[in-house]
Amino acid sequence: MKRVLSTLAGGILAFSFYLVASPFVAAGDWTHWRGPEQTGVSREQDLPERFSLNPNVPQSNLIWKQPYGGRSTPLIMNGRVFIIDDAGPKGETPEERVLKQERVVAFDADTGKVLWEYRFNVFQSDIVASRLGWTNLAGDPETGNIYAHGTQGFLLCLDRDGKLVWSHSLTEEYGRISGYGGRMASPIVDGDLVIQGMVNASWGDQARGGNRFVAFDKRTGAVVWWSQPGDQVRGTYYSSPVVAVINGERLVISGASDGSVYALKVRTGEKVWGYTFGARAINTSPVVSGNYVYITHGEESPGTNVQGRIICLDAGKVVKGKPTLVWQVDGIKASYASPIIHDDRLYVPDEAGNLHCFDASNGKLIWKFRYGRVVKGSPVWADDKIYLADVNATFLILKPAASQCVRLHKQFFPSTEGTGANVEINGTPAVANGRVYFMTRDEIYCIGKPNHNAKSIPIPARLGAALPVPGAKATHLQIFPADVVLGPGDSQAFKARTYDANGQFLREVKAEWSLPSPPSPPNSKVVIPPLRGEIDPEGQLTTAKELPGQQGIVVAKADGLVARGRVRVAPPLPYKQDFKKVPLERTPGGWINCQGKFIVVEKDGSKVLKKLADNPNPLLCRAYSYMGLPSLTNYTIQADVMGEQKRADLPDMGIVANRYTLELDGNKQRLRILSWEALPRIDKVRAWEWKADVWYRMRLSVHVNGDKAEIRGKVWPRDEKEPADWSIEFDDPLPNREGSPAIYAYATGILDKEPGAAVYYDNVSVTPNK
Repeated sequence: MKRVLSTLAGGILAFSFYLVASPFVAAGDWTHWRGPEQTGVSREQDLPERFSLNPNVPQSNLIWKQPYGGRSTPLIMNGRVFIIDDAGPKGETPEERVLKQERVVAFDADTGKVLWEYRFNVFQSDIVASRLGWTNLAGDPETGNIYAHGTQGFLLCLDRDGKLVWSHSLTEEYGRISGYGGRMASPIVDGDLVIQGMVNASWGDQARGGNRFVAFDKRTGAVVWWSQPGDQVRGTYYSSPVVAVINGERLVISGASDGSVYALKVRTGEKVWGYTFGARAINTSPVVSGNYVYITHGEESPGTNVQGRIICLDAGKVVKGKPTLVWQVDGIKASYASPIIHDDRLYVPDEAGNLHCFDASNGKLIWKFRYGRVVKGSPVWADDKIYLADVNATFLILKPAASQCVRLHKQFFPSTEGTGANVEINGTPAVANGRVYFMTRDEIYCIGKPNHNAKSIPIPARLGAALPVPGAKATHLQIFPADVVLGPGDSQAFKARTYDANGQFLREVKAEWSLPSPPSPPNSKVVIPPLRGEIDPEGQLTTAKELPGQQGIVVAKADGLVARGRVRVAPPLPYKQDFKKVPLERTPGGWINCQGKFIVVEKDGSKVLKKLADNPNPLLCRAYSYMGLPSLTNYTIQADVMGEQKRADLPDMGIVANRYTLELDGNKQRLRILSWEALPRIDKVRAWEWKADVWYRMRLSVHVNGDKAEIRGKVWPRDEKEPADWSIEFDDPLPNREGSPAIYAYATGILDKEPGAAVYYDNVSVTPNK
């Protein structure tokens, strides 16, 4: 115990020094997508005012380029450039679509030489192929690791050489929801944590869809804390967090899906304040200067029909959980591109290509400059210039002045395909070591002066010191790890940590441990039983061997404080669920994204699982429910399914193995094998007539055999003899090598006051392939 505590204390001390100026950050590195100050500002000097795509032109300033395009911001760290983008053929034939993936790529920062690629499949996402790789990477100068949030829900930790350190499948483990538009938040690294925001729905206190933030240990991927600062979800969102120290509290600050901006204590996830200024999800990221927080949106605002709002908040003056509004400007649709804050000037790009310069202290407009037509990427201030892009194939270099802005250079990018079409630029530039890096849809570019030798200006100690106060009282208790997945009979050691009012770590403490009943869902009288198992006085939990799947909480009490940790027991294989032992109005233990969307009911004298069809919200009427670990592979799932008909609508229903779905498409009367429907990467289809109110048996078997996956599906009326042949087959040359078994349902035909076509499941089984 002493050795563990000593190690932990040493880590916290090192973390405290990191607040002022990390000794791990190399001069000129760009490890956060908005730069080392997280404000869109670089201290680099002697940067180019113009460049040419022809390297043979005198003073072209084109250092290198590579045919790797993308939608996000390059990351520069320790002499390497890292990007996330789409991989595979650009065409749309079935043969080309099946080879599409996402990837992280590393280049030599000086030469552009490709050092490595790490590729991974996309699955069970509504995001289309043209919007892959729209999150930004995050870098950790201490370990050299990089972190990527993929379209399918992977949160990956890769070392500098592209080797996987750890990963989470946020979709299968925590019910992450991707939406359609590609709007997902990027991770941020701070101290020993990787923090990720998302919209999700899983189980227990997270059964209801919400915008939540989760912190992982950056080295191991263990969950440190969860936080849900708001309630209502108004869609997926694109705002990514920044970190600042205000009033002695180290805060992570981000826009959210409910039209608000929130501040949480970095080490504990405790909500410090929130401010609602939009009627829909926020897609821009905040910038912070001192105690002032600036953020924008381009949608409706509460209390007005005018679209677009810019606000300045004094986060040093928080009253009843709400920071003080300093100034507000309405009518500027600053939708996606985040602002710059520099020298008391706030530079705000709107979605129509206007750059607005405001006095940061009072919101007074100083000048406005038209530079484009459609804007998604954020600008960067460096060397008294602003580097930014228009979506329509144009990169610009501007010269901001006291009362006006001048365009220094405008570069158009013709299509490399020879079609004459615009080459979109959706990302943000990165500046490091005298060079500017950016991506178009087709290529990555590095520009800079060949004889550059100026040193960057030292970065101010923006974050200041936020050290523990001697003798501080513990005000928060934290269980670590905060969320675990175990198997029946598995064990897990928990620790209890205390923090002061500023969110500073104090000590690891001895706690009183228990396994009580979790709180009931809101507006529900259902009593949820406690976790079956035993926990000893030292916090060592052992789950019950006889129960294949369950979930519950671990509670610690110490110093008059209480903390809760989440425990899920995922069913191992073989697994069978006939719902006979599941209480009515409940869901099976250990299933993800099931509560609130499915419910056990009685039908025809038997207990079955019903997909609810009474809410037209897309987040609720269509759902995957996962029942196992995402690491499972080479298995067969079988289930009995039945769909109702409402008006002219039949539902869609199916089962999932290894991230492949076998689906009965109701209104189109067809049988499908698919994996990523929005593309679709795989869409093996055949006509298949089926009827409402008839039980069918579905079987899906996936065998990963070398470099391919053999996918076999079978459907037949449950009361009839099983056919000898498979109903539908497909061999995937780019296999999903693992994945959680799941059920899928889309309850179609839902009206505001009338339920739609429900789906029923019975006799679910998952067995390993022989």
